[in-house]
Amino acid sequence: MSDDLHFTTALDLAGLYESKRVSPVEVARAILERIERLNPILNCYCYCNRDDVLAAARQSEARWASGEPLGPLDGVPVSIKDLLLTRGWPTRCGSRLIGPEGPWDEDDPVVARLRESGAVLLGKVTTPEFGNSGITDSPLTGITVNPWDTSRTTGGSSGGSVAAVAAGLGPLSIGTDTGGSIRTPSSFCGLVGLKPTFGRVAQYPETDWGGISVSGPIARTASDAALLMTVIAQPDPRDGKSLPRDDRDYVAESAGGVEGWRVAFSPDLGFMPVGAEIAGIVAEAAGRFEALGARVEEVAPPFVDPIHIFNTIWSPIIATGLRARYSDDQLAGLGDETLEALDEVKDITLEDFVEAERQRDLLAHRMRVFHETYDLLLTPTAIVSPFETVYDFPPEWDRERAWVWELPTFPFNFSRQPALTVPCGFTEAGLPVGLQIVGPIYEDARTLRAARAYQEAYPTTDRRPPLD
Repeated sequence: MSDDLHFTTALDLAGLYESKRVSPVEVARAILERIERLNPILNCYCYCNRDDVLAAARQSEARWASGEPLGPLDGVPVSIKDLLLTRGWPTRCGSRLIGPEGPWDEDDPVVARLRESGAVLLGKVTTPEFGNSGITDSPLTGITVNPWDTSRTTGGSSGGSVAAVAAGLGPLSIGTDTGGSIRTPSSFCGLVGLKPTFGRVAQYPETDWGGISVSGPIARTASDAALLMTVIAQPDPRDGKSLPRDDRDYVAESAGGVEGWRVAFSPDLGFMPVGAEIAGIVAEAAGRFEALGARVEEVAPPFVDPIHIFNTIWSPIIATGLRARYSDDQLAGLGDETLEALDEVKDITLEDFVEAERQRDLLAHRMRVFHETYDLLLTPTAIVSPFETVYDFPPEWDRERAWVWELPTFPFNFSRQPALTVPCGFTEAGLPVGLQIVGPIYEDARTLRAARAYQEAYPTTDRRPPLD
């Protein structure tokens, strides 16, 4: 346990509250003070109401004093990505199209579960406009920067979430992931980020983007991510696609290691141009699973480069969603990247879309068959290091191939299976590198267990961004 409250884990905070060595109010004040000091540098919080935070912390303090906490997250600070409805606070999705006036009278299912567990909601964290970018830069809130090097990007679209957690501005955050938007930025900022099985975490309203997008936990440790999953992995009557209640204790189920597991490692998925330094760090990390008792085999997954599937499916989904809600005059006020997505859909036919969906289903089927042999698949999470914020994609890529740098992550949105990133090292420039761990569909607990086993054997949490 860290003596610094800014970097104390959620699990340790709960223990401190129970022993009455620290109070939720003390923790809330410490984090609010750090937000006030560092947010002008990082630009990760777009809304934070100090009075609301302290009021929630005082209520939690009273519950702990009476021995009646509401749940495992009672008093633990959590930030919320600004795509998720939060009662009483504006949810503007990084867009000037949405005003602050509201009414804001409903919670996203994840936010509702957090309130029920007594979590202290810190505020809303930044996102690119409607989550439609691999970096976190929106017309509304501007650029969010990486705590490890403030000249560089956090990635996207959960850039506000990862910057906050990495910098000690709250131990936990909720992000969303449509093609890597939890995993890529978590990798760029040295964090654990889980894209759960589709449906395991309920969503509302209309946030699944065609069965691709999910909400999930971002934390410094796999154990904290498991704790957050225990609270948020619940169905909700507003989400007809949510899976039945499983009542799993993800913290308990993440213990036990990977002894005897059969693990596949693909250094490049057969088609990715991975940077040499990253490839070396990830290969070493994959090899460490042998020391943990697993049998590791280098293999190629049973699918080819699916970038054309993503390009064909994503633009019609976001275009249809936005055109259903806004007039042409309103849409003219979108940022350039979102307007580009709306323009791209003009060249996609219905036949193209249906065929892409068929190919997507085939990829999912092949991955299910693959996992009949292998307990896990390991890959790089990102094939590039965080690049400078003056670019909106890696400068070595041309715009026609801009999405290609996120190749490792989005195939597993198509297959709807759980995938997470765990920090596995640093480049010579001191930038974090992530190892992606992909589990069979519905086996979120197995995926977290592998990440916890790796992280406990090869921790990186003693190293912090050089902000102080």
